[in-house]
Amino acid sequence: MLVDSHCHLDKLNYGELHTGIDDVLTKAKERGVEYFLSIGCTLQGFPTMMELIEPYDNVFASCGVHPLDIEEGFDYEQLKAFSSHDRVIAIGETGLDYFYQPELAEKQQEAFRMQVRLAVELNKPLIIHTRMAREDTLRILREEGAQKCGGVIHCFTENLEFAQAAIELGFYISISGIVTFNKSSDLKNVVAQLPLERLLVETDSPFLAPVPFRGKENQPAYVREVAQYVALLKGVSVEEVESVTTDNFFNLFSFATRK
Repeated sequence: MLVDSHCHLDKLNYGELHTGIDDVLTKAKERGVEYFLSIGCTLQGFPTMMELIEPYDNVFASCGVHPLDIEEGFDYEQLKAFSSHDRVIAIGETGLDYFYQPELAEKQQEAFRMQVRLAVELNKPLIIHTRMAREDTLRILREEGAQKCGGVIHCFTENLEFAQAAIELGFYISISGIVTFNKSSDLKNVVAQLPLERLLVETDSPFLAPVPFRGKENQPAYVREVAQYVALLKGVSVEEVESVTTDNFFNLFSFATRK
C-alpha cells in the first residue's frame, strides 16, 4: 500500500484526461495507492478543493498559502478558520521561493512565519516548499519553534546538509518524480544516504511526472514509479518502501485516520 503524500487533486485535467476525481482515485487504487493528501495553496481555492474531496474519506487535506501565491491574498483569521477543519491534517503548502519571486522575499517570510506559528498552535505538521532559500527556511523554522509540530520538506531537491538539518528539526523528506530524471544525479545521491524511516513519497501531480511518463500530466497512480526508484536507490524491496513510507505518513500526520 502506498500514500501519495502531496498531490493537487483540484488541478488535474478533468474532462479531457479523466472523467472525474473518482476516475483518478480508482486508477491509483488499482496500483496500490490507498491514501492521498490534497494540498491547499490559496485561500480562494480551498473551499472548492474541499468540496471536490469531501466524499472520499481516504483523501486528506492541507490548508496554506504558497509563497508564490501570497499576492492573491493572505488573511490569517481565514487561514486559521479553514485550517481548523477536521479534514485538514497539515498547514501548507508554505515556505519560501526566491527562484521565481526574490523581490517578494520579505513578504514571503512574513506569511511563512505566520503559518509556522499557526501550525504550532494547532499542532498540525507543516508542508514546506523551499527553492533557493535554504538558510532562511531553516532559520525561520528554528526561530518559530517548528520542531514542536514537525512537518515535511516536500518535492525535495536540496543538498544532504539541508536534509539532515530538517530531520534534526523533526521533519521528513518527501521524494517526487524528479528523482527519476536523468539530470538528477545529485538528488539520487542524497536520497541514497537518507534513512528510509524519514522519507515520504509524492507525485506533486499534476506536475513533475516521473519517468516513463515525463512530459505528460502527472497523477497519483504514478507515485508507484517514485517508490520503485527510491527502492532501487536504497537497495531494498518496493514492498519495504511501501510499508515504511506509509507508516511514516501516519506517524507524521497524526490527525489522519488509517482504516
